[in-house]
Amino acid sequence: MRRVVLACGLALAVSGPTLAQGSADEVLIRVDERRLRAVGIDVARVQPESGMTQTVLNGTVVVPPQQLRIVAAPAAGLVETVRVSPNEAVKAGQTLATLRSTDLLEAQRTYLQALSAEELAKQRLARDEQMYRERIIAERRLLTTRAEHEFARTTLEEREQMLALLGMSEPDLRALTRSRRMAAALVVTAPEDGVVLEVKASAGERVMASAPLFSIARLVPLWINLQVPLPQAAIMEPGTRLVIPGTTARGEVIRLGRSVDMTTQSVTAVAEVQVGAELLRPGQVVQAAVTLRTAGVPQWRVPAGAVVRHSGRSWIFVRVAEGFLAKPVTVVAETPSLVTIRAPLTAEDQVATRGIQALLADLVNLYRG
Repeated sequence: MRRVVLACGLALAVSGPTLAQGSADEVLIRVDERRLRAVGIDVARVQPESGMTQTVLNGTVVVPPQQLRIVAAPAAGLVETVRVSPNEAVKAGQTLATLRSTDLLEAQRTYLQALSAEELAKQRLARDEQMYRERIIAERRLLTTRAEHEFARTTLEEREQMLALLGMSEPDLRALTRSRRMAAALVVTAPEDGVVLEVKASAGERVMASAPLFSIARLVPLWINLQVPLPQAAIMEPGTRLVIPGTTARGEVIRLGRSVDMTTQSVTAVAEVQVGAELLRPGQVVQAAVTLRTAGVPQWRVPAGAVVRHSGRSWIFVRVAEGFLAKPVTVVAETPSLVTIRAPLTAEDQVATRGIQALLADLVNLYRG
């Protein structure tokens, strides 16, 4: 082997093909007709592609975070009953569980005390206002009585809020105010319509305050987190449409991630599925057929065997008079038989489709040299 280094670039003369680097991005592989026949290299003409390109991407179905609600225990206590099961549809206000809690009894007791104190302060205020109009008491005493009533009213409102935080509804609060009889159990209700995804507690279990009891979600729409290779992420944009083959589910991309997964070198795109969302399940792994717009950039369709990977890039070998020109390309979409690429080509260009390993070996040798 004889190697010659030129000022303008690198040239190699070898027994058989001659390799010369014409630019930083393209590599000329010189192959004569005798070796072309010996290796069995076949070529095919590139096919122009316009309009839309469809590719298949893997994704995972998830519930949009704004549609997921965690129902927590409003107070520490004993779970007395559980009224729902996983995958059951529930309505807003529907009873999910009952909870016996000493915290509830204490909150009701302090509420009734505050209620009595407020009523007494109100009566005192009415009496002192009458006495002040009759000039029996001084204005200073009336002002003191008003301040005491305001404090009692504020305390009562605070106790009402405590009962609301413990899950007591307004009708139950009115009943407590009217009857002065404390309830022994706390009713845990659904905050909105949805489907129970998970039940985290069982009857007879003691739970702490704020312990999660149920997860409830609205399942329309759903999101699909798509793993998009970097070349395809470069041409994907919000509004890109997709379908789930074999179903009527369809949607569109609403957001494209900015960070890249270091392991897979892919970007996460979030697609929202409105139509056919009921056919999908959270956590389900799906394959989505995504339609990519060409945006006026020329694209070409070549046989799958015409594209090879080397040095982290995709390459094709274009037939030229001296042999083949190795060109880096951007892969837009792939199927088992065809690959859609972006590259500076013409409709007359032919690419190697068979015997390509010999050309790849020459390309690798050039980079090693």
